[in-house]
Amino acid sequence: MCPIGSRLPSREEAATGAGFRQAFDVLDTDHDGKISGDDLRAFYSGLSCSSDGREREEIIRSMISEADLNRNGFVEYDEFERVLDYGKRKSAGGGGGGVMEDVFKVMDTDGDGMLSHGDLKSYMRSAGFEASDDDIKAMIKLGGGDDREGVSFDGLLKILAVDRL
Repeated sequence: MCPIGSRLPSREEAATGAGFRQAFDVLDTDHDGKISGDDLRAFYSGLSCSSDGREREEIIRSMISEADLNRNGFVEYDEFERVLDYGKRKSAGGGGGGVMEDVFKVMDTDGDGMLSHGDLKSYMRSAGFEASDDDIKAMIKLGGGDDREGVSFDGLLKILAVDRL
């Protein structure tokens, strides 16, 4: 199953940010319409990452703090969308990507700066998606990478349909 639905987003959907909803829904593990610290803990618990529990908690607190504009302790969809759009603009300008960069670092289990086939497969499994090897290869191709090297941070943004085509 393709992680962003049964089809890839069109150029128009990607350009308008329609792909943000799929990314939001993956992180909103309890499907209550907002991302909480518990949602992020549940999401990251399925990933085999090198950070210890204390470091992971700090990453989660930082992610919520960065995105939670109304300071209610949750990240609602409009806040999430703003963070993703801002992360993409910063990335395009050569700066860091904020919350999305933190997500990338957690997903990059070996810390080599690339998401490998295994990294993406682990992420998909933890997010509750059954992704075949062909699905992962298609994701990597969509992100502009190759199956041997994987994808960069910008490639992850493309996979999540955050990249402005």
